[in-house]
Amino acid sequence: MKRKFLSIVLCLSMLLSLLTLASCSDKNNPTDGSGTNPPADKAASIAILYENDVHCAVEGYSKLAAMKAELKGVYDHVGVVSSGDFVQGGTLGAVSKGEYIINLMNKVGYDAIALGNHEFDYQLARLVELNNLSNTKFLSCNFAKIGEDKAYFDSYTIVSYGDVEIAYIGITTPSTISSSNPAQFKNEDGEIIYTFNEADMYSLVQANIDAAEKAGADYVIALSHVGYDESDELFDITDIIENTDGFDVVLDAHAHLVIENKTIKDKSGDDVLLSSTGTKFEYIGKLTITEDGPHTELVETATYEKNDATVDAYLAEINESYAELGNRVIGQSTVTLNDYDGDTRLVRNSETALGNLCSDALRVMTGADVSFVNGGGLRAPIEAGDVTFNDIFSVFPYNNQVVTVEITGQMLLDMLEMGVMNYPEENGSFPSMSGVTFSLNTAIPTSVKTDENGFFTGVDGDYRVYGVKVLDKESGEYRDLDLNKKYVLAGFNYHLLSQGDGMAMFKDAKLTQAEGTLDIELLENYIVDHLGGTIGEEYAQPQGRITFTEGYAQ
Repeated sequence: MKRKFLSIVLCLSMLLSLLTLASCSDKNNPTDGSGTNPPADKAASIAILYENDVHCAVEGYSKLAAMKAELKGVYDHVGVVSSGDFVQGGTLGAVSKGEYIINLMNKVGYDAIALGNHEFDYQLARLVELNNLSNTKFLSCNFAKIGEDKAYFDSYTIVSYGDVEIAYIGITTPSTISSSNPAQFKNEDGEIIYTFNEADMYSLVQANIDAAEKAGADYVIALSHVGYDESDELFDITDIIENTDGFDVVLDAHAHLVIENKTIKDKSGDDVLLSSTGTKFEYIGKLTITEDGPHTELVETATYEKNDATVDAYLAEINESYAELGNRVIGQSTVTLNDYDGDTRLVRNSETALGNLCSDALRVMTGADVSFVNGGGLRAPIEAGDVTFNDIFSVFPYNNQVVTVEITGQMLLDMLEMGVMNYPEENGSFPSMSGVTFSLNTAIPTSVKTDENGFFTGVDGDYRVYGVKVLDKESGEYRDLDLNKKYVLAGFNYHLLSQGDGMAMFKDAKLTQAEGTLDIELLENYIVDHLGGTIGEEYAQPQGRITFTEGYAQ
């Protein structure tokens, strides 16, 4: 029905376009690479621009706004949508706790915005404030308070494009319950009182599709922050598509993949179009709806040369107010500490010099025996040359509090085991350690067990981690881990107090220090005070703290 109805609307649009062809012929030429022109043989009346995983790459909003304005001269109706992870990942997001980013998005003008896991990084109370600041209310059909039928935020919205009604349903990855700060999802007694409804995901999504169609939607589009798994081994957006029916298009996020268009069969065997734009405005997506149905294409953002004056003016305003703090030089680096190798996020499955630097900072500046920084918490490289406050803020954008706890050797072993459970796949909990060396047997699968919310419950089998040694501060030598011995571990409140990434082995750890020092303050102090203002050759390469073996080497 909706295809037939839309075809009538679009045919009328085509007639109107033909009447004005002589004066608008330049608009109907084949695209020059900017993605702003429709195909010459089609007169699409609806164009939806989309993005995902922007992570505070704020310059892209100017190009997005300019492209939106340009398309309004080509299409009858133009919209903009987001599939999440926009307020976190850069200094402008962190210093304003998302407000600068919401202001930018308001200036662009969005039709629908879905919540990603990183929208929860500044805590639920702040997310509610940002929702109130936003001109477009946030969407997440599966986040709710336990025991309540209604979603915490809006589940979907229906937007009218002329006579065509399009429903946007927001879906947030269930892993948010453990990957974002878990404390915000618990009551004073430590009980989880919120849910992302992983167990009921399919039925919940289907119910929202049905509700949107009943409300008059001609097309139903998912703004999914779930992710596409290329290995086809993990729960991903294809599982949701294949277990529901009614989606026409899924605009996906979370995996940071570039997917121009991919067709997935839904539960009824119908085609669902899947697309994703990568991350940090690598691409701007363009969804057009014609009489032939939906079509997606990606425009490489760097090739689009136009900018929006209003957005640029606001960017200049906030950059000027931030410049004095952000551009302050705190030291120099003789080496580049990279966290990427092409598209591979090295900090999420290997030892890196960046991870060594940051974990050393925690151990040395707190006086702890050992320290831990997770790969997902290291968000940017440090380039050779002057090191500014902005540079280290880009590494640590979360404003984590530095804490120390007293743990047993067994807790440390369990933490390491859980941190590498997904190796060789990238994972945000992969450990960068200081004061610890260990080996990882890659020949066996993980035996880590977790509960329904992803929190550690134990190891039911052989440990992949072995040969763990801990630095003796007195002798300077590494000694075998004693499972019964007490050690002081330095880390962030995210893991050690709130059991982030599911690190529930720390729930009974004894808190020994929590003075309120932030991660960025500690890293600056380490570079300035301990390293004398220079990151030197000792951080040119990883230092061999992790050894990967195929079997248990002697």
